[in-house]
Amino acid sequence: MKIIKSDFISKGIRCDGDLLLPDNINNPPVVIMAHGFASQKNFGLRPYAERFIEKDMAVFLFDYRTFGRSDGEPRQIVDPFHHVEDWKAAVAHVRNINEVDGGRISLWGSSFSGGHVISVAASDDKIKAVIAQVPFMSGTSSTSMKSFPDIIKSAVYGIYDVIRNTVGLSPHYSPVIGRSGTFAAMNSEESYDGYMSIVGNDQIWENKVASRVFLKMLMYNPSAKAKKIKANVLIMAAKHDSLIPIKAIEKCAKNITNCKLVIMDCNHFAPYTGETFKKYIGTHVEFLERYLK
Repeated sequence: MKIIKSDFISKGIRCDGDLLLPDNINNPPVVIMAHGFASQKNFGLRPYAERFIEKDMAVFLFDYRTFGRSDGEPRQIVDPFHHVEDWKAAVAHVRNINEVDGGRISLWGSSFSGGHVISVAASDDKIKAVIAQVPFMSGTSSTSMKSFPDIIKSAVYGIYDVIRNTVGLSPHYSPVIGRSGTFAAMNSEESYDGYMSIVGNDQIWENKVASRVFLKMLMYNPSAKAKKIKANVLIMAAKHDSLIPIKAIEKCAKNITNCKLVIMDCNHFAPYTGETFKKYIGTHVEFLERYLK
């Protein structure tokens, strides 16, 4: 495997990107990958990428603006509409990379980015295949999984952060993850340990996100665009997901013309590691080999 640094510009800001190439393969198809909510490309995506490369596919990994080693200030700003812009900029960038076949592109997203790849594919008929793992469906469906006190706190903190931003002050931050009973963007029983299982010993990431995201998410509804997707789609849902209602995922899958829905017997964070990863990674590989190669 060969790794090439391959950054790109999104709305004037540099996004950190890595192109991973299989050995001795000319113009391979390419899988574009980015992570979910407040995450970085080094959080558990590499094992997926390595399996795809073993099957003679290239992989392009990138971080959103304000995360990881990408530029952008202030840091840790999760904005789904900005994320989608970053995805589109990444696709445009990859199509102009000489080492890969820009006509055979697949999008791979998980959790929050599972919603992003649905949004991007709905507006780009040239995308060949899409994998959306435990995908975010809409702000309203995810909010329905939260407690009433957390919903009120999210609204108050979100409005406060928007006001601070309007008058030029630094962001008000909320925790990305927290133990059950504490306030955080994700605080279900599985969230803290599950999220930390992919963070590892990263020295850059901080457990904080600008609180305006709570309001932005309510306006974000990738599932509404599902009918526009022309690409073949694989959706990997989790039966015991505490963050994404599985009924919302099933409804979205029915609205995609060419969609395979697989319901995994696990929670939201299990697919990244251990036995659950080993059990289902073959489904990802087989799908990409069928529709991308």
